[in-house]
Amino acid sequence: MSAPTATAPFTGLSALLDDVGRDVAEIDVRPPSGETAVFGHDAGTAPRHGSPLADGPAVAFPTTVAEVQRLVRLAARHGVSVVPRGAGSGLSGGAVATSDQLVVSTERLNRIVEISPADEVAVVEPGVLNAALNDRLAPLGLFYAPDPASWRISTIGGNIATNAGGLRCAKYGVTRESVLALDVVLADGSLVSVGHRSIKGVTGLDLVSLFVGSEGVLGIVVGATVRIRPLPVARRTVTAFFDSTAAGAAAIGAITASRVRPSVIEFLDQPTLEGIDAAQRSGLRARGAALLLIELDGFGIDEQTAELTAALEAAGARVRVESDTDAEVLWELRRSGRRFDEGSWYAGGDIAVPKSRIAEIFASFPTIEARHGVALSAVAHAGDGNLHPVVTLPIPAGADPAVVPAALHDAADDLVRAALAVGGTVSGEHGIGTVKRALAAEELAARVRSAQFAVKDALDPSGLFNPGKAL
Repeated sequence: MSAPTATAPFTGLSALLDDVGRDVAEIDVRPPSGETAVFGHDAGTAPRHGSPLADGPAVAFPTTVAEVQRLVRLAARHGVSVVPRGAGSGLSGGAVATSDQLVVSTERLNRIVEISPADEVAVVEPGVLNAALNDRLAPLGLFYAPDPASWRISTIGGNIATNAGGLRCAKYGVTRESVLALDVVLADGSLVSVGHRSIKGVTGLDLVSLFVGSEGVLGIVVGATVRIRPLPVARRTVTAFFDSTAAGAAAIGAITASRVRPSVIEFLDQPTLEGIDAAQRSGLRARGAALLLIELDGFGIDEQTAELTAALEAAGARVRVESDTDAEVLWELRRSGRRFDEGSWYAGGDIAVPKSRIAEIFASFPTIEARHGVALSAVAHAGDGNLHPVVTLPIPAGADPAVVPAALHDAADDLVRAALAVGGTVSGEHGIGTVKRALAAEELAARVRSAQFAVKDALDPSGLFNPGKAL
């Protein structure tokens, strides 16, 4: 089954840029060049090991919604496809663009339009950084819950495009649970608003959920009304170390069986601990072979701690309540402590499985490693079954680092199929982009894929937006 075919007349990017220069010269638009090459890929598809960069796409930097509309209308007139882009921190190829396409960057649409503590909402433009919104909210005693590992550099618009999750999704949900309304520019340049400012609202179909996670294939999000929440009265970090990866993965069920609902439950396996120690000169591995890193928040935190400790110790854990200083170090190690040796090829990704099957996925690693001659490790948002595995393979002497062996991708695909076999999904939060389109076709029934293409065709009949992605 193939994607809808573009029907707009193609007069080309050069003609489009001529019109932009004549009709909307106030918009910063840069033609394809080596300088725009960085806009041709995202963090997950960036060339590695010194691979040369080809000329990038044309890139536009609108500063208003009206400018986005004008760019889209001009692109449609000339049959030039449009790739929406936030910070480029994505990991699935959702922002990949070629030299005959127009990237519409939302980085200058970065206003926090409104914060309403009374309604518990904020209205933001898509280029607002996740961290910037929380910096504004903190003095008001509020926070925005979604917190992907890239929260310091990723944009709210990009988070919406991929329905990003993050560490706190164990308690607060992924991005979709925090988005109430969206302003979207459609393929004809029209601006529509979907959703509600109110917390509840059921009028019509839920188009907000349709656009959240659509990876820019249906329209360009230019505004969002998001839920904000009171900062918890207390937060506490608890560590639980185990003697093996298997023991730690099995203990996740003990948390689920308890009455405690942590805001964050992160699981780090033995190779991950060893990798962090090697990169950061930390001492995690000396404390155990696997780690559950947990954050509790809210009222009754002493009671939560006592019940959680009892549940984890019964599962064989060595439990410690960390000081605020040590906790800050641990969370930073979790977010950014992993480093990848330039002497190795590596492939990343994400999968998600029912929480009760996490241990089975980790147990499958040795078989996949032996089959393909690779090494596997993973960290997991254990509270919602989302794993972030990494496949690595040392680069032999004399080998071309730019030529990645098929074994890496075959092993990654096998891991995805292992997730599907236990009721999981090919991507928990990174999106499909270009990287996982074939695997998504294995997960979705033909009739479901047909329905998704029909939605795309209804909103974007000429295939203007982000062709070749997501679907």
